[in-house]
Amino acid sequence: MTRRYLRLATLTLAATLSGLMLTACAPLIVGGAALGALVASDRRTSGTQIEDESIELRAASRLREAFGERAHINVTSYNRLVLLTGEVPSEQVKQQAEQIASRVENVRSIVNELAVTGVTTLTQRSADALITGQVKASLVDAADLQVTAFKVLTERGTVYLLGLVTQREAERATQIARGVRGVQRVVRVFEVISEEEARRATPPPTSQPAPDAAR
Repeated sequence: MTRRYLRLATLTLAATLSGLMLTACAPLIVGGAALGALVASDRRTSGTQIEDESIELRAASRLREAFGERAHINVTSYNRLVLLTGEVPSEQVKQQAEQIASRVENVRSIVNELAVTGVTTLTQRSADALITGQVKASLVDAADLQVTAFKVLTERGTVYLLGLVTQREAERATQIARGVRGVQRVVRVFEVISEEEARRATPPPTSQPAPDAAR
């Protein structure tokens, strides 16, 4: 997949999600899984990717059962590290949510970024979706970064960056995210690896088929 195509797909998805949110017809989007489906390469093993998807679905389901409409909680899992974002009505609910997520099979750690505040509006979530798309597209534009090493989400103007990245990549991605319009703060939830580990974990580029001269 070329960078140009990936950038277009990223922005299209962000605009689609934004429109769905404004019409109150948005499907459940857990941890940016829809965006992840656009790309085939990943520094995580295939088994870990499957585990992450399972963690997100199970945790989100259990949290909905526990709190219903009282809380707006997003679950993002990357390499079995779980990030909780969104809004909850009390500190007690915040801690309960962390406990529920931590009991999901294969979760190895929790980063609890839930805010004790009122639930965001559909307009705010739409704006956040567009910011996520713009940040992701900007990462695609950066030729010195492997965009599939990153996972991006936004809550109330705060951009969260996850991934298995080198220190250089972490600094570069943070700089890029901070330059996107509408971003108020950037929170890094990276696992920093060495340059050698990054090379070993990076899948080889997919060869493009030669054009068919007979067409």
